[in-house]
Amino acid sequence: MDDLLYMKMAIDLAENGRGHTSPNPMVGAVVVKDGKVVGKGYHEAYGKAHAEVNAIDDAKEHSYGATLYVTLEPCNHFGKTPPCTKKIIESGIKRVVAAIKDPNPDVKGNGEQLLRSNGVEVTFGVCEKEALKQNEIFIKYIKTKRPFVIVKCASTLDGKIATKTGDSKWVTNEESRQFVHKLRHYTDAIMVGIDTVKRDNPNLTTRINGINGLNSVRIVLDSRLSISEDAFVLNQDVDSDTIVVISDLALDKAILQKKMRLEEKGIKIIKAPSKNNLINLDILMDMMGSMGITSLLIEGGSRVISSAFSNKIVDKIFFFYAPKILGGDGVSICSGPGPVLMRDSVMVKEIGIQKFGDDILIEGYI
Repeated sequence: MDDLLYMKMAIDLAENGRGHTSPNPMVGAVVVKDGKVVGKGYHEAYGKAHAEVNAIDDAKEHSYGATLYVTLEPCNHFGKTPPCTKKIIESGIKRVVAAIKDPNPDVKGNGEQLLRSNGVEVTFGVCEKEALKQNEIFIKYIKTKRPFVIVKCASTLDGKIATKTGDSKWVTNEESRQFVHKLRHYTDAIMVGIDTVKRDNPNLTTRINGINGLNSVRIVLDSRLSISEDAFVLNQDVDSDTIVVISDLALDKAILQKKMRLEEKGIKIIKAPSKNNLINLDILMDMMGSMGITSLLIEGGSRVISSAFSNKIVDKIFFFYAPKILGGDGVSICSGPGPVLMRDSVMVKEIGIQKFGDDILIEGYI
């Protein structure tokens, strides 16, 4: 029972690093001696000390003979920081309780082996399910080198994300929109299609009340580079990139000249293969992964969302439903060719439901 209590404490600590540790995992750690917490720590940001080091430093001499609770198997390799196993052994920690083993296939089990060989007792599996969910982004990326993909949409009860004129401000309430800005803060990149840019002219920046949120990389799918050079998304004075993805078939002179002008402004233009006259999202995910993008939030529009599902790149959904009914024509959540039979629908599992005022959020995994 004590193991469960202290591991939950470590998981709560790890959550403080959300949005700041990518491409590293979120990790929390607690040092316990004689039934008392003597040290706490978490991985605060990429390149900074790991959770175990912070917790042991917080505990100081009380680490000797203590138990360390940590949400992920301690590392045994040099990266931006020295291996945590060395710090644990030198501190005199006698027992390590870890929620999950390191999912990195190149290092899995190395930390455990070194600790055991130095007389440290090691236990795994406490709060394993919670720890796996907390680091689902890191786990997907480290195993596949492809981003964890989330689709978010805001819809009326009859499945419309905009009216027939394209008006979408606002489908959901302020509370729901604040949650979306937190999602932006937590993910490495946001992706929309060119139709969304032309219709809404979004900034795609992060605006969280009372918090200095991080701005994700902004990605626009625009096969023919038809985006207006005055679009807000191309003119943001922020510390993250804007990337426009064009088709590898977009080669005419006007496109190449426009590409040069945008690149002179600092906009990144990349070419990706086409599939059925659309950007091939499956191949694009490999490209995003090679750029170090570990997580991607797809915010629309309807063709992009439909393409994401048909290309089977989606890991998770956040579907917001407002208590509104358009009751007529409008822009649906997905548009384009879909399956002929209901049995071929995309199935969603592990459903979770939250309320934001009168809005309802459905969360689930593909």
